[in-house]
Amino acid sequence: MYQHIIFENARGIARITLNRPQVYHALSPALINEITIAVKAAESDESVRAVIITGEGDKAFCSGADLKETAGSGQGAGEILREYYNPMIQAIRNIPKPVICRLNGLAVGAGCSLALACDVVIAREDTYLSLLFVQIGLMPDAGATFFLPRLVGAARAFDIASTGRKVYAPEAASIGLISRCVPADELDAEIERTAAYYRDAPTQAIGAMKLVMNESFHSNLSQMQQHELENQERLFKTHDAQDGISSFLQKKKPDFQGK
Repeated sequence: MYQHIIFENARGIARITLNRPQVYHALSPALINEITIAVKAAESDESVRAVIITGEGDKAFCSGADLKETAGSGQGAGEILREYYNPMIQAIRNIPKPVICRLNGLAVGAGCSLALACDVVIAREDTYLSLLFVQIGLMPDAGATFFLPRLVGAARAFDIASTGRKVYAPEAASIGLISRCVPADELDAEIERTAAYYRDAPTQAIGAMKLVMNESFHSNLSQMQQHELENQERLFKTHDAQDGISSFLQKKKPDFQGK
């Protein structure tokens, strides 16, 4: 089914691996489409409780748009964003399950946008992110102008976007651009630990947090309180909440099942 990604689902964790190593996993329309399909497949599969997105090998997470392919497609930039990039980013942001970016190498251009769309970004400390659109006379896209200021603030966002400079993982972690960075030889262990945590967490509560926090970017306090009220009422009736409350009172570990 997939030609440009590797899609695996094991023990409640779905892994989407970009697999165009010859071009550092550059985003062709076909690759973008497969990422979107895989994220939606993970959303509809009740056994999946966490998603990992990464790149094959140890050189690149994603090198951004495949300009050779898009230039020869005959489609305009707006059409390509509307048809491919925007649905991919929306799928990642709207799946009610945590999406973890395993930043195994450089993430530049739209590849950086893809990383920033994820809920948790864990990077090798020797890699970097760069929104290098400005170097070819373009502005960031694929949601980067939405995520970047919210993650690091307006001043830092403008600096990063307008210079296209490399932001190495330690700096990225220190300014809140990514979740954390680890030595290269500890990356896989940290990813597995994080994914296992979310696999065993109350999935519906985690999903509600994600989707409600998405609303906080354009809602006032009263609207957010209403979102909290509605979701808390729904969550209170779930198996995980009932088991969590009972286990807390009995001073035992809860058995969250994502239900």
